[in-house]
Amino acid sequence: MPCNPEELKHVPLFELLDDEELAVLATQVDFVNFAARQRIFKIGDPSRHAYIVMSGSVRVTTVDEDKQEVVIDEPTHGGLFGFASMLDETSHQAGAMALTETVCLELDRNDITTLLQSKPMAGLDMLTVLGRQLHASQRLVQLRANRNANELIEEEATFGERIADTVARFGGSWTFIIWFGIVLVAYAGMNLILKGRAWDPYPFILLNLFLSMLASIQAPVIMMSQNRQDTKDRLRSELDFDVNRRAESEIQMLSQKLNLLTDKIGDVEDLLRDKDSAGKAGTYLQT
Repeated sequence: MPCNPEELKHVPLFELLDDEELAVLATQVDFVNFAARQRIFKIGDPSRHAYIVMSGSVRVTTVDEDKQEVVIDEPTHGGLFGFASMLDETSHQAGAMALTETVCLELDRNDITTLLQSKPMAGLDMLTVLGRQLHASQRLVQLRANRNANELIEEEATFGERIADTVARFGGSWTFIIWFGIVLVAYAGMNLILKGRAWDPYPFILLNLFLSMLASIQAPVIMMSQNRQDTKDRLRSELDFDVNRRAESEIQMLSQKLNLLTDKIGDVEDLLRDKDSAGKAGTYLQT
């Protein structure tokens, strides 16, 4: 249906245009209506037009390497989608579906060309909108990227925490136990052999002092490492929760699609049943 220039003033992409330029643009573009759950375009379709949401809401999705549907954006009033593919004249890399009854402004390359000839600075506004969409996509990729709990912990670890991990790792190994046993036996043996000349005769009071000092230092260091391990476990649990929540969301989406298919099949059955009843009624009247 025809476009009113006054309605274009509420579109962020055109908010800097004057009345004359809006009037020129209004003669070229049209409003199109989409019913709820109606597909606007799908992945791989030719990109003849771009759309700006005037009312209602749209869901733009793509498919990742795991064949999972990913929601890229849900534009509402003033939201733009399908713009990059239209300018590049390539097939759509994403699909779009109207979530509710939606009215969109339909654009093509000729409309944009005429607009830029009338208002060259409008190109900066369009680049700004595309830049926002690019940033949103980058944030989405960062959120969906697989995160390794160990790597995240290591990136945030301080120098003291790294030392604590090293001490705890060495103190809990057979290497430490064997070397510690060898040192204790050698220390006690030398003091027993030297007898009167021993620097730490039996019952080895100096050795007990050293062992107490070692235990007093080693215990908090190991506790520091244990606290870091607890942090790793908590982060793993949070990541597992995110994965489970995503799986639940995907299951719910599949359930919604199955329910939608069931409703559509029911509508088709009702239509066929009505046609069959009408046919039988016509046959009855003829007889």
